[in-house]
Amino acid sequence: MNNHNEMRQAKWKPIPSLAAGLLLACAGHASSSVTSPAIGQLIWSEEFNGASLNTGTWTPTDGNGCSINLCGFGNAELEYYSPNNLSIADVPFEPGTRALAIRAQRQTVGSNLFTSGKIDTRGKVQVQYGMIEVRMATPNVATGLWPAAWLLGTSAQTWPRNGEIDIMEMGHKASSRTAAGSPGANNYVGSNVITWQQAACVPGNESCAASTAWQTKSWYVAPTSLANRFVTYRLYWLDNEMRFSVVDNGVERNMYDAPLPVNSTALQAPFYFLLNLAVGGNFTDAATADQVTAPLPATMYVDYVRVYQLDGKGTVKLGNQTVPEVAGKFGVFTDNTPVNAKLVAGTSSDIFLWNSASSGAGNTAPAEGSNVIAWNYTAPGQWFGGGVQARQARDLTNYRNGSLKFRIKIPANVSFNIGVGDTYTNQNWVNFPASTTAYGLVRNGDWATATIPVSTLIGPKVALQSLLDVFMISSDANRLPASAFQFAIDDIVFDSGTGSTTPPPSSTTSVTQTSSTTLQFTAATGSWADVHYTVDNGAQQNVRMRLDGGTSTYSAGGLKIGDVVRYSFTYWDAARNFAVDTAQQSYTMK
Repeated sequence: MNNHNEMRQAKWKPIPSLAAGLLLACAGHASSSVTSPAIGQLIWSEEFNGASLNTGTWTPTDGNGCSINLCGFGNAELEYYSPNNLSIADVPFEPGTRALAIRAQRQTVGSNLFTSGKIDTRGKVQVQYGMIEVRMATPNVATGLWPAAWLLGTSAQTWPRNGEIDIMEMGHKASSRTAAGSPGANNYVGSNVITWQQAACVPGNESCAASTAWQTKSWYVAPTSLANRFVTYRLYWLDNEMRFSVVDNGVERNMYDAPLPVNSTALQAPFYFLLNLAVGGNFTDAATADQVTAPLPATMYVDYVRVYQLDGKGTVKLGNQTVPEVAGKFGVFTDNTPVNAKLVAGTSSDIFLWNSASSGAGNTAPAEGSNVIAWNYTAPGQWFGGGVQARQARDLTNYRNGSLKFRIKIPANVSFNIGVGDTYTNQNWVNFPASTTAYGLVRNGDWATATIPVSTLIGPKVALQSLLDVFMISSDANRLPASAFQFAIDDIVFDSGTGSTTPPPSSTTSVTQTSSTTLQFTAATGSWADVHYTVDNGAQQNVRMRLDGGTSTYSAGGLKIGDVVRYSFTYWDAARNFAVDTAQQSYTMK
């Protein structure tokens, strides 16, 4: 959708043709795999045939983006997304078909004059490669409705570095349809791929988002209106190229004239699904409510979403692939403190100095162990800052009631801030005034320890389940240092404060072979549970199990006699208020 709930700061703007040309330059060299595809077995599908939306797979959006500092979801959208606008319903114009129904209507919620619906599979279903097929019908979009079926990358990078794949979207501005001969809004549908590209870093496009649809043929013009009838949209996706198409009345037509090269590593990572019907916004010609001419209420229907193997490639992973860190102690930067797990600079984390014009390497000795983050501030009146960034997102939800402890050596007359940031680009900062004891930090210029409650550290916006900048330090913008000095940080540790993590008796978890090809995992723990398993030492699968009552279950299929399944569980122990990791066990299929 060009912009979305992953983006916070820069609005999307047209990308110079140089950037689009960069993305499409290799199209002529694509192989025949997506143009003459070998479609394999169906590996995952959502048929939307149940009594209600499966929230084990899909998460409804409830809000207008303001709760994540992204009012209008970065597109100046006019709607409030409400779960009440989502249902599984019989399709009125195709008897016998049940589908996901996303309804947009005029309804006031706070400052929003419209409501609609949006769902995604973030943390529940991720797909990497294959042929993705979405059968859907759009309403009369006129001016103001913006239906879309799309994907976002699951990497810890912020948009557009994580990548965006728009399988279909309608409701374009009239000016965007001119290259196709100015067809009606209900006859015009497009697709798009957005990645970060250096060539797109130009004034007015500070996010460096490069769009393949910018000044490039990326659409299908239907001979008859697409409103209230089903067509099928396809994405053929391999590690070297992509192809988008529409199957309309049995005829398949390409969106782009040639396959797109996969020239970004972001497009080689897993993605999750999003389905929504936006009202207004920068993509449309409706910047205000009175410019919306689309007949309301209006309903978008999705019959199914299916993923097939393509040329032998295609993987679907279930559950949250970011496993919560076990309660206890999590080391951000430490040598000797006993921890459950820790980051290692240069391996699982990176240390960044943000302003080399004001600071450089220092020579302060470590407070403990043999490593230290030591800097030398040399430019009075300028700002300083830096931090530790994890190479993949870290889920520290088990530390919500704990604290962040760190040791620092810095002159008493220097005011500074400590902060953290998540993958949504939300940040929060805590101030340490000069010559004042705060959070236990004694300001005498020697090594001392500060202890910040995690609830204070993350503030109201930062997502603890998706931390990326796990420790940051910066100067106080209102009190920049007046003289040069050296400072150093050491022994940075999150402490959940919950003590022992010894698991309860193993009878709460078990496996049962239910057929010659299926193994069922069970965790009777009363709350959420994840199972981690491998088959014959293959890639580890991390799956959030289905919770029914107090018992979580998950069935692994496609197994065969003799397969060795090694498994362990992570689950929430409500009685002791922390997560538990069980020991690894094994089972041989019989």
